[in-house]
Amino acid sequence: MKKLKVALLYGGFSAEREVSIKTAKKIEENLNKKKYQVFLFDLREDFDKFLKTIRNKKIDLVFPALHGPFGEDGTIQGLLEIFKVPYVFSGVLASSLAMDKERTKNILRPENILMPRSSVIKNNYCDADLDKIKLPAVIKPICQGSSFGIFIVKDRRELALSIKKSFNFGTELMAEEFIGGREITAAVLGNEEPRALPLIEIKPKTADFFDYQAKYEPGASEEICPAPIGDKLTKKIQATAVKIHQILGCRGVTRSDFIVKDNRPYFLEINTIPGMTETSLVPLAAAKYGLSFSSLLDELISLALKK
Repeated sequence: MKKLKVALLYGGFSAEREVSIKTAKKIEENLNKKKYQVFLFDLREDFDKFLKTIRNKKIDLVFPALHGPFGEDGTIQGLLEIFKVPYVFSGVLASSLAMDKERTKNILRPENILMPRSSVIKNNYCDADLDKIKLPAVIKPICQGSSFGIFIVKDRRELALSIKKSFNFGTELMAEEFIGGREITAAVLGNEEPRALPLIEIKPKTADFFDYQAKYEPGASEEICPAPIGDKLTKKIQATAVKIHQILGCRGVTRSDFIVKDNRPYFLEINTIPGMTETSLVPLAAAKYGLSFSSLLDELISLALKK
């Protein structure tokens, strides 16, 4: 059987570079070597080499193990569309919209999806703008992942400093209503007819919320799958995650994050290239569903070729 030639992209230019490297390593380890011939490209170090490879049509498919700006925001997807190369995960528009938390909310508001109230903070903000922010609030970059630049602000004296620090990770910020509750994440797998995987409840042990350390340090969080929240709430969150996946036009797999308070799930954000490290959530949900990591990768590649 002829092996499929797969270009595995990793690294990149964003603050999530190290996460991307770990994701790519895990993917490479689990891609079936009998089915695939894998070529590794660090997008930052090997871009010219990669460009020459796709221009000369020496690969069959691209697997972008990239996170954050230039990898998850539609940029690399647009390049691959130009060269007509199939690729795993969502397309240009869905990737771009999902990466932008505020634009995602704007699209979902007419769909009656429950979300925390929020406002945009631009880099020309003034003291009067800060006075309008109700505390406690979550300050976060609009286009960033892995919890970089996120601060939960409860004291007004902390607000200006938190905003200043958050601007190190983006040109626009969001001040979002803080909602204390149970953290639930929902993975959705598929293109035209996506299906929800088992939900996961996340209980950070080393932080007040699911921050970078809690996400990627082994043992820093407890992940319970399936989430013990009852059938009715489980089905509601899964249906909402599938609906969001479809509204944005996502493909492959996505992971949507929710906070549950008073039995009501608030949607926070969606990830179009979820992490695939040893502590990542999508492989855990897939395993509970009955898909090994290797089988999950097979499924993602199959979905990319069906685009």
